[in-house]
Amino acid sequence: MSAIIAAPLGNGLSASASTANPWTMVPPLGNLDAYITAINRVPLLTLEEEQGAARALREHNDLDAAGRLILSHLRLVVSVSRQYLGYGLPQADLIQEGNVGLMKAVRRFDPDQGVRLVSYALHWIKAEIHEYILKNWRMVKVATTKAQRKLFFNLRSMKQGFKAESDDGNAHRDTLTEREIDVMARELNVKREDVMEMETRLSGGDVLLDPTPSDDGGEAFGPIAYLSDASQEPTALIESRQRDALATDGIAQALNGLDERSRRIVEERWLRVNDDGSGGMTLHDLAAEYGVSAERIRQIETAAMKKMRKALAAYA
Repeated sequence: MSAIIAAPLGNGLSASASTANPWTMVPPLGNLDAYITAINRVPLLTLEEEQGAARALREHNDLDAAGRLILSHLRLVVSVSRQYLGYGLPQADLIQEGNVGLMKAVRRFDPDQGVRLVSYALHWIKAEIHEYILKNWRMVKVATTKAQRKLFFNLRSMKQGFKAESDDGNAHRDTLTEREIDVMARELNVKREDVMEMETRLSGGDVLLDPTPSDDGGEAFGPIAYLSDASQEPTALIESRQRDALATDGIAQALNGLDERSRRIVEERWLRVNDDGSGGMTLHDLAAEYGVSAERIRQIETAAMKKMRKALAAYA
């Protein structure tokens, strides 16, 4: 948790650790509970102290004054972070991001506007936490536009409110009714279609395209198995072109290297297809035509095929 305090204050601003007073540094701690206990012991600033520190920072770039402003508001970040624990992200990370927002707020705070830092910093703290949640809650972003972000952070709480008000006795109902969709769309000033789309996005889970193998050594099945198109893979395309070339020009060239009888035997035995789907002549048919035995035809065929394989290998 010491990383939460050691983070840069933003825009070149960093907390001073040169003195030992409690305004400049919370001691490095080993766990979140100890960190929260420590920052709750840091006293709050009065209005006069806050404005004095803010002016010292703006006019003289007083880093000790910045440290006092930040440390006195760390408990605010912890309080805000608790509102976002339902997204399944570590509270320590939420606090870390909220502290970054607090540091940005301190850098931009104008004490002459008549607003306390606690009110001004709230926006910056939530903005940083929102950005962190949107980037890390899902592998795929679920909200990109301003309206979608508003839906994302209000849909969950509004659904819980509808469940609490529901009198149908079904406390585990997850789907929104038509009336609830209309209420959300009206209160958030968005379209009904946007509410339904965001509800669909939030209800779905992430699916790994290429899951890791199971513990028992078996192959895990994922969408990558049926989403990938192997036919357009470069190596497969090259191999396909090579096969096409061998099946046309390569075979034609290999046949040209045979004598007339060997060529006809190969064509009749392997390349001839009749209109009825049957093949060419049999060994015995060719033996009768050439006046030799079927075994001799087989020998000529074997020698011709061997010669053709050499020619095809040279062609490839």
